[in-house]
Amino acid sequence: MTLEERLWKTFNKALGQFQLIDEDDRILVGLSGGKDSLCLLEFLARRSKVHVPHFTVEALHVRMENIQYESDTSYLQSFCDRLGVPLHIITTSFSTAPVPDGSPSGKKPPCFLCSWQRRKQLFNLAQELGCTKIALGHHQDDIIHTALMNLTFQGHFSTMPVKLRMRKMPLTIIRPLCLCQESDIRAYAEQQGYQKQKKLCPYESTTNRTSASDLFAHIEQLNPEARYCIWRALESDEKLVEY
Repeated sequence: MTLEERLWKTFNKALGQFQLIDEDDRILVGLSGGKDSLCLLEFLARRSKVHVPHFTVEALHVRMENIQYESDTSYLQSFCDRLGVPLHIITTSFSTAPVPDGSPSGKKPPCFLCSWQRRKQLFNLAQELGCTKIALGHHQDDIIHTALMNLTFQGHFSTMPVKLRMRKMPLTIIRPLCLCQESDIRAYAEQQGYQKQKKLCPYESTTNRTSASDLFAHIEQLNPEARYCIWRALESDEKLVEY
């Protein structure tokens, strides 16, 4: 089995196992321009050509004015055109200046503020377009790293759900790459010649996520099966699906 066949099979397994797509879904993909979101968009666009279930796909790329962490939008446009997927591009920014207590952005680190602003644009556009799902490109490593972060720094066992139904809006967040390993996606991106995004963010090397990634690499050295043990723990504790 080739790398592409293995990834495609794993992707479709996740769709079925977690019932991520329903008939007549309209899915908005968060397209950062990184390897994960490009792979996700490619696979969803390919899957939409299959007649059951019938669904449509659109993409959103959010440009952050004060963080130079983005791909060439002309490349993203040509990528989406090749797949037949409409691309929306929104430019926004966030402030790191002090704000009044009680504000959702009060006393938050830059990474949180940037992510929060991107999610806000995703939610707003999804509702404007009448979408039913928002698809994000987090893979299995991301989900495990988040579990380790929450356990180590927050004191509770939880992670980013594979499927999360929002309570305040008629939207469901899905992560169809949840069973795919990052190493496979990285190798596939190289095979496909995905254009790498510009990584100029001044905060990316100082986050707890970097520490969690290093920790997980060490854990896998101790036990090569640790990935599957942690995943089974998340499944058995019902942390992967939230309604």
